[in-house]
Amino acid sequence: MQHELINQERLAQTFIRLCETDSPSRKEGRMAALVTEILCELGADPPFEDDSATQTGSECGNLIFRFAGDPDLEPLFFNCHLDTVEPCIGIKVVRKDDIFTSLGDTILGSDDKSGIAAMIEALTVLRENTLSHAPMEFIFTTCEEIGLLGAKALNPNHIQARMGYALDSTGFGRVIVGAPASNRLRIKVKGMAAHAGLSPEQGINAITLAGQALAAAPCGRIDEETTANFGTIHGGAASNIVAEEVVIVGEVRSHSPEKLDNLTAEIEQAFCKVIDEWSDPTGEARGVPELDFQVKQDFPAMQLSAEDAVIQRLDAAAAQVGIPMGHEIAGGGSDANIFNGAGLPTAIIASGMTHVHSTDEQVSLEDMSNLTALVLALASN
Repeated sequence: MQHELINQERLAQTFIRLCETDSPSRKEGRMAALVTEILCELGADPPFEDDSATQTGSECGNLIFRFAGDPDLEPLFFNCHLDTVEPCIGIKVVRKDDIFTSLGDTILGSDDKSGIAAMIEALTVLRENTLSHAPMEFIFTTCEEIGLLGAKALNPNHIQARMGYALDSTGFGRVIVGAPASNRLRIKVKGMAAHAGLSPEQGINAITLAGQALAAAPCGRIDEETTANFGTIHGGAASNIVAEEVVIVGEVRSHSPEKLDNLTAEIEQAFCKVIDEWSDPTGEARGVPELDFQVKQDFPAMQLSAEDAVIQRLDAAAAQVGIPMGHEIAGGGSDANIFNGAGLPTAIIASGMTHVHSTDEQVSLEDMSNLTALVLALASN
């Protein structure tokens, strides 16, 4: 029944309108206003907007729309993020045979507006057909693309439902049931500046020390559960100055908390060893090297099982609308990691988008329509 009630052309027009509304991270204000306008026109109450903007620097806070429903059904929430990666200013959507792309000089924005469009169409179908549904919340977060900042700043006590679904992954017919935890590393190696031509003996080259430590530290694919990466390195002032300081930013990810801690400690030990074993070959250095190794949890692990209610509900809904649903483990982080870490079981449902974070991004109307049918089935069970 769900498929028959969906107005695909309306869904397409909603999607285009969303994509052509600029919403780079921290500038989600126009998108928040548009989503509020559309949902309130459907009879929704004005959203609750939190004060997360003071932490994220966004033009707006996270939005939560609440919809009363059948009290005999378990409440649930649906989540999408409002922001998009760049280049995302002035997007023009190209539609060909119900495949949506951009003109090619920007992203499309199906990440995450394909999910938002499906949520809007699902609510439209529920309202215009006066269909019974579970109590629901629509949660729209900010600054997801720059570190899940909106979700991290959202007080989980504002969410009334105890489980939900994030519509935010590539492909279709797949649900993400596991994702790794991540530690963000900020490593500062401090040496001593000196004139590289006149008195290099008086200096301590931080680049050299950092290079030795990086060569010794584990990096890349460690095992099937664990990775490490050093993403940026900045340091030095000029070619004629012994480099005084280097700052390296990296990360460690693992589905195993124990492996995450152990690998982080191993990387720190590699840097400490280089600093501790440094010796002054000439005795003329004006100081000793120093290390500042900072670790911050980026996001917690997400681990769901087929026995969890949030997955059983999804599997039942998928069977109802005839959509095979594969259970998969992912390597990235999303708002769902944050919600799961706050004790709110949240599965990630693929929304049909492909080639995301690139100018080749695309999505099909068929996949968005099927996603809408899945949202309707979830809301009705």
